Amino acid sequence: MSGERGAQVVAGWPSWLVAVAGEAINGWIPSKADSYEKLEKIGQGTYSTVYKARDIESNKIVALKKVRFANLDPERIRFMAREIIVLRRLDHPNVMKLEGLIVSRVSGCLYLIFDYMEHDLRGLVATLETKLTEAQIKCYMQQLLNGLDHCHSRGVLHRDIKGANLLIDHNGNLKIGDFGLATILLPNQTQPLTSRVVTLWYRPPELLLGSTDYGVTIDLWSSGCILAELFTGKPIMPGRTEVEQLHRIFKLCGSPSEEYWKRSKLPNATAFKPQHPYKRCVNQTFKDFPTSTLALLDMLLAVEPECRGTASSALQSEFFTTSPLPCDPSSLPKYPPSKEFDVKLRGDESARQRASREKVNGNDRARKATAIPAPDSNFELQASIQSNTKSVNGVNNPGFPVEPLQGTSKPVCSHVGPSMHLSYAGSP
Repeated sequence: MSGERGAQVVAGWPSWLVAVAGEAINGWIPSKADSYEKLEKIGQGTYSTVYKARDIESNKIVALKKVRFANLDPERIRFMAREIIVLRRLDHPNVMKLEGLIVSRVSGCLYLIFDYMEHDLRGLVATLETKLTEAQIKCYMQQLLNGLDHCHSRGVLHRDIKGANLLIDHNGNLKIGDFGLATILLPNQTQPLTSRVVTLWYRPPELLLGSTDYGVTIDLWSSGCILAELFTGKPIMPGRTEVEQLHRIFKLCGSPSEEYWKRSKLPNATAFKPQHPYKRCVNQTFKDFPTSTLALLDMLLAVEPECRGTASSALQSEFFTTSPLPCDPSSLPKYPPSKEFDVKLRGDESARQRASREKVNGNDRARKATAIPAPDSNFELQASIQSNTKSVNGVNNPGFPVEPLQGTSKPVCSHVGPSMHLSYAGSP
């Protein structure tokens, strides 16, 4: 064991973590498990569980994200290490900060310590009896874009922006969370990126078409979906499958230009290119939105990624400078704690009660679901990344040949405003 690894073991880190993820924990000392008291479970994922907990010494309320490693699987540990490395790279008021780590030597679990946040945006919107005001929406969007601007300036691509990953505290402060699918964009690498990222309803068309060479603009597309969702109160493109999702995108945002199809050479283009071009109808569909909102939405939901601009250019749009201006986070209403996890629990309970009533009435329709379930990206996306860390085919585009993107001609964008496509090939 090297001197550095030996020092980490002496500091309290277990050898199985040091051997695989020494870089992620370098310079840190593990917190003690008995320093925290678990209060309640507030979130559940495929590989992790989130608890509300109390720091016994300071009495501070925190969130503990418990990550399980089946048989101390090295690939799963490396995957978790990447999230830790990404989090340690970031420091911004609108990004969740990793406060520390706890290791359970007995169970082989790792706990990530974060500030406790009462809400997530998805849960909050789902429980509101009235829609958010324009000033409130601007406040949340400004914080989201500020957080993304910081991430992108540090070379971090989130790759799963959605309401459930936008956490909000009792003072109205929004922070981007869950960097489990994030990657660091390195300017001098050529390794293809995986296209199997971003939860389906917020996934941009280039990923659905199999792109392995993309940049920060995929986060901007997701932000555009969030912007429209805040005004409508519901997801704007709730597709059930990747094919349906792409069809919904083309119906709303139009299909890409012929030049884009030729230039991009996307792996799935042959299979999914529509026979007849779709006309863009974003402005008509959301005609009741304020004019300044439509201008920003039109840019963020550009089908061709080069036309989406940057988080920085979005922050300079008229959306944030016209009346009503974004309200101060502290002036936002105080709501009871609400997260997507709570909404799902209430939905499950309602479904059970409804099924029970229908069963009593001799009605077998309870077996047929009528609501479209919110997609969960964790299992599909994380599993594909972890199980194919050395293979490009199968991760990027299962069932289709993978071709690297070629061509450098610049597109003509229909909207006004600066545009940039940072297309670094970093870790998959």
